[in-house]
Amino acid sequence: MTTPVSPPAPASDQSQKPTRRDFLYIATTTVGAVGAIATIVPLISQMNPDAATLAAGGPVDVDLSHLQPGQQMQVRWRGRPIFIIRRPESLLQTLQDPKLVDQLADPQSRELQQPPYARNWHRSVKPEFAVLVGICTHLGCIPQFFPQPSASMPTSNWLGGYFCPCHGSKYDLAGRVFNGVPAPYNLPVPPYLFVSDTAIRVGENPPNVNFDFSTILQL
Repeated sequence: MTTPVSPPAPASDQSQKPTRRDFLYIATTTVGAVGAIATIVPLISQMNPDAATLAAGGPVDVDLSHLQPGQQMQVRWRGRPIFIIRRPESLLQTLQDPKLVDQLADPQSRELQQPPYARNWHRSVKPEFAVLVGICTHLGCIPQFFPQPSASMPTSNWLGGYFCPCHGSKYDLAGRVFNGVPAPYNLPVPPYLFVSDTAIRVGENPPNVNFDFSTILQL
């Protein structure tokens, strides 16, 4: 006759409960972890630039070597969109066409919306490349790029440039504003210089030129 086997006795309640030693270990580990985090957080905060540094914005180098004639690229400087357009000879001729110039509010860039070295008919250091702050001077919208004449444009006699869909302001491919639109001024030109034949630095003036971007009339 087989003797029945009794089931193993359950572990005592005392073995299931954490001991005082376990409690002290957990408490010590937690305090240590919190202390480590408290040490790391200020360090990370110090590594991040403060708001004033971000607002000031340093110069931005831009490679133009891949920009094809008629194309535009966009970068950001001080949180603002910067339009860079490579203008072929045909577009440069359009900028001097009396049919266009007669429609402009400030074709000679008399208003202070650009550095002194961009106060010319092409509003740039080199005629081939335009560098503009892409913010409409009416209410701060971002104009759209329509470089070619087009019958599909929502405005007649379009010769190419920028159109702001918010309220209908128009600019040519030098950022010059048209007459009779809500925007009062040309698109701003930021300080910039050529660091090589195919690269510019936005946010820095050429040598011996002191132009403060904050002195422009309006963004």
